[in-house]
This record gives sequence, structure tokens and C-alpha cells, in this order.
Amino acid sequence: MKLLMYQANKDKIFAVAPMMDWTDRHCRFFHRLMSKRALLYTEMVVADAIIHGNRDYLLEYNNEEHPLALQLGGSDPEKLAQAAKIAIEYGYDEINLNVGCPSDRVQSGTFGACLMREPALVGRCVAAMKEVVSVPVTVKCRIGVDEQDTKIALDDLSREVWERGADALWVHARKAWLEGLSPKENRDIPPLDYGRVHDLKAENMSQFIGINGGVEDLIQSGEHLGKCDGVMLGRVAYHNPSILRYVDQELFGDTVEPIPYADILDSMCDYAELHLSKGGSLNHITRHMIGLFQGMPGARAYRQILSTKSNKNNASPEVLSEAYSMVKDNISATA
Repeated sequence: MKLLMYQANKDKIFAVAPMMDWTDRHCRFFHRLMSKRALLYTEMVVADAIIHGNRDYLLEYNNEEHPLALQLGGSDPEKLAQAAKIAIEYGYDEINLNVGCPSDRVQSGTFGACLMREPALVGRCVAAMKEVVSVPVTVKCRIGVDEQDTKIALDDLSREVWERGADALWVHARKAWLEGLSPKENRDIPPLDYGRVHDLKAENMSQFIGINGGVEDLIQSGEHLGKCDGVMLGRVAYHNPSILRYVDQELFGDTVEPIPYADILDSMCDYAELHLSKGGSLNHITRHMIGLFQGMPGARAYRQILSTKSNKNNASPEVLSEAYSMVKDNISATA
């Protein structure tokens, strides 16, 4: 499944959110093993970095990761268009503009959530990228920032991006407080307002609208998919990745059984072997796998082995096998 189509009220989409320092290529390869349907996102990559930096390092990925979206950061339409055009040469299935990150880094660069205050500029950014790429161009935003009225702020932003041709709007159902809260606090303290996003969808039935923020499980995901076109999970999918094993069956009705844990570990051992042969570190991979057996007997020992042994200079995929031995006897043969 490589090609991605955004069709309001028709093809529902489940996505794993872009998360800085987390959703790198190793994380995405791991997540893809568990769900063929999930749309995966890169970490945010700043347009200037793509234009002037090491493009292969920033943009290369494993072919198995499709469907895969690149999230861009920036506020200069010309630079975003240039970065998007470069990225498409690498085969990404979607270009997404970050209008929701509240970190100090994006505030100093006047992009991310700061752009909620400049909907017309966001629209120009979308239009510039649409002119140079043939894949979907989407926006991920908040419902507002600081003292903004969320009704006005989200309506203004959505109207601008749709008029400029955006294919989808993914909305994190919280405000971002750029003054007074840290990026971490911005993920929890501002209250969730799912109703605001549901209302936006009800008022714009011809537009694709996905919802993000605080969704805890696939039951809630299904409920949101009844009111929106897409649902996006972030920290839950990262810290308890086994939830992804059931996405295709529970949300999309696929009849294929969830991938057995033993197959996940075998694939990740092979993947780690290849990464190590290229000079990589085992910890680059295993840090994303810490939560795989959350809540299961033996999970603590599994985590301890990965945490303490993966960082060693001579660490090999045998560390993964050793860690898995702490839990495998508590997993049924088909799990």
C-alpha cells in the first residue's frame, strides 16, 4: 500500500503521529511490522535543513515504511516548496506542514504552532507546495494558541488551507500555550476539546478532517472515526506499540491474524543485523521497542535487558533474543 488517497467520509485513515526524537526510520520500520494499514509520519524536518543539509541522512527510509508522510517545518512558502520538491524525489506519499508544535525551536523560527496566528501565510505555504508536488499536501494544527477563540482560529485556518488546495487537515484537539507552558506541558495541560474538531467536521463534510490528541486505545479510535475521517495516535502508540498489532483487524476489518510476537522479534533481529553492519548501534533500534510487552509477565526483565545491554559497544541482536526470552513463555504460540 503505497499510494494514499484522502477522501472525506469514505476511506478512513489511522495514523501514527509525527513525534520528535521518536518516529525515526527505525521506529517506523518496527511499527510497520504490526500494521500494514497505518499511515506513518516522519519526525518534523525543517525545510532549511533539507535545502542545505545532508539530504540522504534526513530523508532516506526503508521501502517497507509506505505509506509514509514527511512532516515539514517552516514558514517560507518558497523554501517549503523547494524542500517538498526535493522530498518527492525520495518517494514520500504525502507532505505535511507542521502548524502545531509549540517547542522553543519552532517559536524562535516563527513556525509550528506560531502559524495558527497567520492563517493566510499557512495558505500560501500550502499553495506553494501544491504547485510542485503531485502527492497530497496536508496540514497538522492545533485548535488555537494562547488566548485565541478556537472557533475563530480553527475556522480561519481551515478555510485558508482548503481554499489553497490542502488535501487534509489533521487537528490536535488542544490549544498550544506558547507563553507559560513547556512543550511537554503542552501535551497534557491544555484541556482536550474533541467536540471542537467534531463540529468542524460536521460543518465541512466535503473536507477530510483527522483528529489527534489524547486518544488512548482502538476503542476510542473507532469512536472518533465515526465522527471524523481519520484518527492519529501518538504517545500511546509509541509507549505501548503492541496496540498497532490490532489496528488492521479492529479498525479496518482485515481477516489476517495479528503478526506473532516471535515474528516481530525475528524481523527486528534481522533488521538490527543489517543496521549494525553499516556501523549503527543496537540502541538506535531497541529504544523504540521498550514498551512492546507492556503489562505482560516478564516485561520488566525484558525492558531491563534492552536498557542495560543495548548500549554496549559490542551489543548484537542476541540482546533482543535474550530480552524476548523473558516474556515468550508467557505468550501463547499464536500471539
